[in-house]
Amino acid sequence: MDFQETAGRIEKLFASRALDGYEIMLGSSRNLSIEVKEQKVDTFKFSQPVGVGIRVRKGAGMGFSYSTSLEEADLARMIDNALIGAETQTPDACHGFPLPQEYPVLTGLVDEDLAGVSEEAKIGRALELERLVLAEDPRMRKVRKSTYGEADYRVFIRNSLGVEGNYRGTSVSSSVSAIAEADGDSQMGWDFGFSTRFAGVDVAAIARIAAGKATGLLGAQKIITMRCPAVLDNYVATEILEVLAPAFLAESVQKGKSLLARRLGERLFAPGLRIRDDGTLAGGMGTTPFDGEGVAHRNTVLVEEGVLRCFLYDTYCACKDGEASTGNSVRSGVKGVPHMGVTNFFIENGSRSRNDLFAGIERGILVTDVMGMHTANPISGDFSVGAAGFLIERGEVTAPVKGIAIAGNILELFRSVEGVGDDLRFYGGVGAPSLRIAALDVSGH
Repeated sequence: MDFQETAGRIEKLFASRALDGYEIMLGSSRNLSIEVKEQKVDTFKFSQPVGVGIRVRKGAGMGFSYSTSLEEADLARMIDNALIGAETQTPDACHGFPLPQEYPVLTGLVDEDLAGVSEEAKIGRALELERLVLAEDPRMRKVRKSTYGEADYRVFIRNSLGVEGNYRGTSVSSSVSAIAEADGDSQMGWDFGFSTRFAGVDVAAIARIAAGKATGLLGAQKIITMRCPAVLDNYVATEILEVLAPAFLAESVQKGKSLLARRLGERLFAPGLRIRDDGTLAGGMGTTPFDGEGVAHRNTVLVEEGVLRCFLYDTYCACKDGEASTGNSVRSGVKGVPHMGVTNFFIENGSRSRNDLFAGIERGILVTDVMGMHTANPISGDFSVGAAGFLIERGEVTAPVKGIAIAGNILELFRSVEGVGDDLRFYGGVGAPSLRIAALDVSGH
C-alpha cells in the first residue's frame, strides 16, 4: 500500500466535510504463526491485514472509525461514521491532536533478511525447540505446545496540525510449554524468547529454561505458614510490577483509580529501586519512534531512588493536567482507539547476582511462580495469590515447595526490597530483575 497516496485520497474526502481537525493512521502487516506437536505441524496461520483508522474533531467532540477496505465508497462511509461519533460525543475541550515534533532515530527495528528465511526453516525452528526440550532431561515426557511467530509491520500517521511519521518493524518469537514426570508427580515448565531478528531468538536457551522449570518442581512439598525473607525471581517481580503499571498512568490518577495519586515526590519504594518507561529502548517490544497519536517516544524515569517523580501522559490527559505528553498513547492497530499504556516498562538492573540475593537468609522462600496476580486490588494494592518455588536454607536453594500462598500489599512489598538483582528480563513489554524482600507472609499448611 502507498501510504502517502492513500492519505492524500482521504484528505480530499475530508475537504468536502465540515470538521475542525483530523488524524489518519494507516497500517499493514505480514503475520505468521506456527504450532507443532509431536514433530508435526498442528497450526499454520498466515495473514496480511491492511487498514486505516481515523479520528476527526468537530467542535469539542472527537469521533473515531476505521476501514479494512480502501475503496472510495468505504473510505467515505468511514469518515461519515467518525463525524457522527464526534457530533454525538460529550464535548470536551481537551480533545485534540499533538503538534509536530522531532522523532528519535532508532536502529535495529527491522530484520531485512527475515523475508528470505524459508517457511521450512521457520517450521524447523518450532520442531527443533520441541526436540531440544525433550532432550534436556529424561524426565521431560511431553510437549504441550512449541511455537514460532513473526510479524513484519508498517505504520503511517498524519494529522491536520502537521504531524507526519512512519516506521517499519519486525518481530520474531518462539515459545514452548512442556511437562516433566517422575514418581507419580508431574510439573509443567514454559519459556519464550523474542527479538526483532530471526537470529536473535535462542531456542536452546528457551528449551533449557522450560525444562529446568518443570523438572525443578518435581517432588515439591508443602511447608508450614511463616513470615520470612523472600527472593522473587524476575518473572514473579515482573508479574507484580505489571499490576502496578496502570497506577503510573495519568488517566488512572485522574479517575481516582491509582494508589499513587497525590503522592508525587514521596519515597514510596525502596531507595535502591529505579523504575522507568522507555519507548526508545534498544530491542524492546514497545520500541518505536512515536506513539499511537504521533508523539515522539522517550525515556521517562518514574521512580528514582525510591521517590515517585512523575506520571505517564498522552495528549488528552496531559491537557487535563497542564502537562506535556510523555508519548504513552497506545493502540491495537488501526481498529483500536488510542488509549493510555506503557511502552517498555521496567525496574532497572541492580548490582547483585542471583546467588548473592540468597546470602544470609537462614530460612526463606524463592518464589518462581504466582497464580492469579491479576486479582490483586489495583487501587489498594492488596494481594493474596497462589505461588510455588523453593526453600532457601542457610543461603542455599534447597527443596521445591508447592501449595503455598503469598499475601501483602504491592507498595509495601516494593518498599521492603533490600536487594536488586542483575538479571533484568522482559516478559513482553514489562520487565524486572530478581528482588530480595525483607519479609513476606507465606501461607502453607
